[in-house]
Amino acid sequence: MDKHNLATVEKMWRREVEAATTYRHLAGREPDQQRKNILLRLADQEDKHAARWSERIALATGHAPDRTAVESGLTWFQRISDQNVVLHRLEQEENRAEAEYNHLMARLTDPADRQIAEEAMFEERDHAVVLRTLAGGSMPTPRSALDALLKRERWHVRGTGWIGSAIYGVNDGLGAVFGIVSGMAGYTGGSEVVLAAGLAGTMASALSMGAGAYLASKSEREVYESEVARERAEIEEDPHEELLELELFYQLKGFSAEEARSMAEKIQKEPKQFLRTLVHEELGLAEENFPNPLKATLSAGVSTAIGGFIPIIPFFFAVGMPAVIASFVISTLAHFAVGAAKSLVTTRSWWASGTEMTIVGILEAAITYGLGRAFATGS
Repeated sequence: MDKHNLATVEKMWRREVEAATTYRHLAGREPDQQRKNILLRLADQEDKHAARWSERIALATGHAPDRTAVESGLTWFQRISDQNVVLHRLEQEENRAEAEYNHLMARLTDPADRQIAEEAMFEERDHAVVLRTLAGGSMPTPRSALDALLKRERWHVRGTGWIGSAIYGVNDGLGAVFGIVSGMAGYTGGSEVVLAAGLAGTMASALSMGAGAYLASKSEREVYESEVARERAEIEEDPHEELLELELFYQLKGFSAEEARSMAEKIQKEPKQFLRTLVHEELGLAEENFPNPLKATLSAGVSTAIGGFIPIIPFFFAVGMPAVIASFVISTLAHFAVGAAKSLVTTRSWWASGTEMTIVGILEAAITYGLGRAFATGS
């Protein structure tokens, strides 16, 4: 082994020792037993690489390298930094190590050295996949990014379908228009203007909520289709890497390494199911969870219009204080009913949910009515 190759081999030995030490340090800080086991397995594999390189170095120099200096030189970043940040950094190191092994193999002439480098190169690639999967739990998925962008979490209630959307639509319409009616009642004393303002608010709320529901459901499906296409391309490019990812997801769910491998290999034999499973496990996306855009639009728009229409009903038949009082009474009762109905899609009791909604509605009415009176007095 010439000096240049010896220096490269020593560098790879140091990297393997440092990686093994870091994995064991992370495992010691990891509360989840499944993740701990995976990290310890990675450490054992890195130790195996280091031992084989140590033997080659000893053969070339007459003495084995001392790993204690490498272990004691572990950086503060790897010792105390956030675990997921360290995992991402290690993933980059594993990718770099794979490239270095590939470059090293082009210069090695000894068959034993080439065999060690080749085996280590493939394992480093797998390690990078493992690290990306372990660190991926803290990374934002396309689904969470979409939710944050659209600010329409109310339309992502799982397992409730149009019923959940309708309840939240009535809730939004009732709250928005009750505030408008209360404010205008305080400002005008309950004149015909309240009816016009209430109708305008109802229409605006219904159109806004309907459009928001349509865009949210349509965008979710577009994101899903885009991610499916990307995942399909990754499977075609490197099926082994995708198989390893699925295997790791099952291990993190509590299955043993053997069980996870068996399950992943069985699913891989069915290409369509393999693709659907990867998209679901890796990104949390499933086609059956997406609402129909048209149904979501109608549910949101119509329910919001119904909720918004409730506070203005008395103003079709009366004006002045009688209409204001009647609107307050039926709107308060409606707030309780809507709050109680929310228990259908939540785990809270109907009484607590209804009471909370009623209190919120009364406070909203008091504040907006007070603001309306203040503006009327000041004008």
